[in-house]
Amino acid sequence: MEHHAPHPTAAFEGWYSKFDLPSGGHVALILCSIPSATTLPPHMVSFTYYPPSPSSSTPIFQREHWVKDIQRVITGPNHAFELRVEGMGTMSVSADATTQWDLKCEDWEFKGATKGAERVPWMRNKSTPEGWLIHLPLPLHWHVHSLGSLSATELTIPSIGVKERGTSIVHLEKNWANSFPEAHMWIQARSPTSSSGICLAGGKILGMTAFLIGYASPDLNIDFVPPFALSIFGLSPFMSFNVDWENRTFNLTVQSFWKKLVLRAKAPKESGWFGLASPFIEGHRKNFVIESFRATIEVEIWERGWLGGWSDIKSDTFEGGSLEFGGGYYPERGEKRE
Repeated sequence: MEHHAPHPTAAFEGWYSKFDLPSGGHVALILCSIPSATTLPPHMVSFTYYPPSPSSSTPIFQREHWVKDIQRVITGPNHAFELRVEGMGTMSVSADATTQWDLKCEDWEFKGATKGAERVPWMRNKSTPEGWLIHLPLPLHWHVHSLGSLSATELTIPSIGVKERGTSIVHLEKNWANSFPEAHMWIQARSPTSSSGICLAGGKILGMTAFLIGYASPDLNIDFVPPFALSIFGLSPFMSFNVDWENRTFNLTVQSFWKKLVLRAKAPKESGWFGLASPFIEGHRKNFVIESFRATIEVEIWERGWLGGWSDIKSDTFEGGSLEFGGGYYPERGEKRE
């Protein structure tokens, strides 16, 4: 809870919630604040509705609201807090980690509520992807609060005739520190029928390239962090990766002394992408990252025995996953997308 709560001294803070709706669609909701922004908008509420099958008849619906302020208020002990958006509503987190959303504007309305006991942490024995790294003064911190909580949700978008109510699965994250990396990738997927999932974030930071990767299933939990998931000057004894924006693919292989993970992610090139603003010292840079919720993500887990040979012990495929290219990995950044 302490990592998810406000960090008053951070240059920026952003909370990302992705809802897998019962209809098969998704909602991505971001509340992000840069209190000392210099030239660009400092406070953003971003709302994206992603229909089950984006098309001309039911397109991706997106609004970025450059609001006057987002107040970050501590409301009780055990890191309870509330984000208050003047004229729109609130996102609140109670001491038991129950999260509630109550946001409304002329174009859309969204309500949701999780149950604190159903929060799914990063690993069974590790509450945050960074582990001990989270205490270092890095340019950016990434925390995954829940990999897949159940949430009662209510959604209304009058202009496209969307009205939906039911139980969704919500993925909860937070970023804070100084700014986003100059180039980054983000991947997230969770099985709708089991507790299996994959999550990855990382990119260029402090002259290096580093990733945080976690895979979880009912019988296996494994994650990789630096120094294993680290490349310096393009060289690493433990990791290799390939970012291919042109073909909308990302491949990565990372290993420790006894475990290895192979990941392949690909999304359709022609449609299903939407841009998002990202926080920097000067404010929010528009269309700095781009996401698809139509990715196919393949995962293989390998294990090495004492004799040195690798054995494939687990494989998984996720459909309808999230794939994001950001900054230098997204050549069309900053351009208006139709």
